[in-house]
Amino acid sequence: MRGMTTESRPAHILSGLLIISALVTVVYWVDYFVGGHVRTLDAPWYATFEDAFPVADGWMAATCFLAGLGLWRGRHWGALMGLLAGSALLYLAALDITFDVNNSLYALVPSSAQMQFELLINVWTLALGSWTVLDSWQRASIRS
Repeated sequence: MRGMTTESRPAHILSGLLIISALVTVVYWVDYFVGGHVRTLDAPWYATFEDAFPVADGWMAATCFLAGLGLWRGRHWGALMGLLAGSALLYLAALDITFDVNNSLYALVPSSAQMQFELLINVWTLALGSWTVLDSWQRASIRS
């Protein structure tokens, strides 16, 4: 839209995706611990790694939810929360991708629905994290 600055442009799409990401994260961990359908492997080394994620993913989900809410409402703190959320998304993506590469888990993508979902999560967190940081940086910089 011509004439709209980054600050005045609604961030509804980004906001919605951040809130959806927060909610899907909660659903993922409920399934992981209750149903186990999202688990790629039953190996103890895999469970040890995955069991270390809920607190970090909880932080990411909380910052995503708050950033989404703040950006939707056009609040300055939404951009600041967006920087936290985006960096959490990127950090967790890097950690997860490194683990998957180091353990040759991407080789399972053709035959494993769980690993296909894992790949989707990896792409999603990289893309959404990058978009969130760039957009939030612009919005936060305008106010400085």
